[in-house]
Amino acid sequence: MTIPKRSAFIRRSVDHVTDELVIALAGGEIIEFKPLFSKVFEGLKRRNAVSGGEEMLRLRCYEKLLKLASSGMVEKKDKSYRGLTGLEQASSVFRLARAEASIAARAASVIVPN
Repeated sequence: MTIPKRSAFIRRSVDHVTDELVIALAGGEIIEFKPLFSKVFEGLKRRNAVSGGEEMLRLRCYEKLLKLASSGMVEKKDKSYRGLTGLEQASSVFRLARAEASIAARAASVIVPN
């Protein structure tokens, strides 16, 4: 008997760090990591979403920033970063809307037995 494969896990919670990175880089200006992290950290403090200490948050922010750069949403030059078009697709609002649309499409395609 084979075990059916499960679909990939989709995290449906809000990612505050990525949202703050998108907000900070949305203007299109070139910004270095230290001032960028300061903006992100201040935004997270306003949202009361700071957890794990500043150094751990700095590492998470840098990791997410490099992930955005590798996916082509952020341009990296030396220690400077610039948001590109399509960066808003990384925000939680866009990601959650896409997940909801996918769930709705799957539910609509299921045939209900009589």
